Amino acid sequence: MRSVGVLMSVLPNAAFSIALDCQLDNVPGTLGRLCAAIGEAGGNIGALDGFDIRGPVLRRNVVVHCRDEAHQKTVVAAVQKLDGVTVIDWWDRTFRMHEAGKVEVISTVPVNDRDDLSMAYTPGVARICTAIENDPSLSHKFTIRKNTVAIVSNGTAVLGLGDIGPEGAMPVMEGKALLFKEFGGVNGFPICINARTADEVVDFVQRIAPTFGGINLEDIKAPECFEIEERLRASLDIPVFHDDQHGTAVVTLAALWNSLKITGKKMEDLTVVIAGVGAAGVAIGKILLNAGVGDVIGCDRVGAIYSGRSEMNSAKEWFAEHTNTSRRMGTISDVMKGADVFVGVSGPDLITQADVRTMAKDPIVFAMANPNPEIRPEQVDGLAKVMATGRSDYPNQINNVLAFPGIFRGALDANATDITEGMKLAAAIAIAESVTDAQLSPDFVVPSVFDRTIVERVAPAVAAAAVRDGVIRKS
Repeated sequence: MRSVGVLMSVLPNAAFSIALDCQLDNVPGTLGRLCAAIGEAGGNIGALDGFDIRGPVLRRNVVVHCRDEAHQKTVVAAVQKLDGVTVIDWWDRTFRMHEAGKVEVISTVPVNDRDDLSMAYTPGVARICTAIENDPSLSHKFTIRKNTVAIVSNGTAVLGLGDIGPEGAMPVMEGKALLFKEFGGVNGFPICINARTADEVVDFVQRIAPTFGGINLEDIKAPECFEIEERLRASLDIPVFHDDQHGTAVVTLAALWNSLKITGKKMEDLTVVIAGVGAAGVAIGKILLNAGVGDVIGCDRVGAIYSGRSEMNSAKEWFAEHTNTSRRMGTISDVMKGADVFVGVSGPDLITQADVRTMAKDPIVFAMANPNPEIRPEQVDGLAKVMATGRSDYPNQINNVLAFPGIFRGALDANATDITEGMKLAAAIAIAESVTDAQLSPDFVVPSVFDRTIVERVAPAVAAAAVRDGVIRKS
């Protein structure tokens, strides 16, 4: 799901939407000509605000979805040429949304009088400090640790942009904090650090850990991300979760469970091909093996991963030792022959219709590269039994927001010290079971990302798994 390149779009969408503040002559047909000009320029009108009539003219705001920044300017130019229409102003709605950031800190208690001040701050706060000094575990009850997660990134593997540095990564981490709060009620704090090595990241996180109840690692390149997570899990007594790995893996497994209900196949009989053996690909392979998948074959830019292959990092060496039992070699096209499931977490247009035709009967295709998938749904229409992507404009969006808010909500509620494989499996089951038998179809194997009840199912399942796995902090 990580590929270097400038974010581009094929179809007009909200990510490149603009708002046009227009003044129109108050005569019949002017609005129609405005809408027609936008359509002829390839724009898609997303909203028309109410009229503000001012005698012979009227003001109107129009939201237009565009393909990219160049297309935005094309649409604006087309409108500016119209007689009877004046563009007073226009702006990029995505940039406007990000002005001054997307999150803020708010207080949770009033400070209206001296009594409030003396309890919230000096002298009363000293009593809480002393209590925590005597029993540090109380910090998880009497400070923001109880419901706060650090979202830590060094900006080395951001979205489809690659290594863009910590400053460039901040809008993504802010977005993650927004989703934590909106969907899980968890306070996520974005922290982008100027740290390149695993040692630097680990040292930094260890030093800030006393402030937080959990650590969400984000957009850190492989293979360093594996070492960082492993070392932090071993050294800290709070949950550490690399969402690029495990959030993706959890939702992928949930989608696969429901897809099998449609195909009638069994987990233990499956051969799954994973394109991309980075952070997400390795984690998906692990969770599928833990769920009982028969065999997994991973492919990177060189080709199939197999035991004994040269030029592999430690993560790929682990992958080679635990997957591809028949040691199949060759290109992605070679190993897709006869496979039941394709999972793509690599880059755009990697596979073809011909590749899907060589798969086993009723193939399942999860092409999750963003912004453009390994193969487009329209290309496998009639070929794939179930098709999913990482995009919101196609059915079956495999999106981490279905997982991480509920996983951390459950971990914090249980006072967990770790996030175990059992907790991840519990989350995947809860997500899968959120799709009822009546709802289940080839176009609906995962619930909507806007279904606010998902966290209500995932969080208690994860909390119960934490108790079963014995990773809860004793009160």
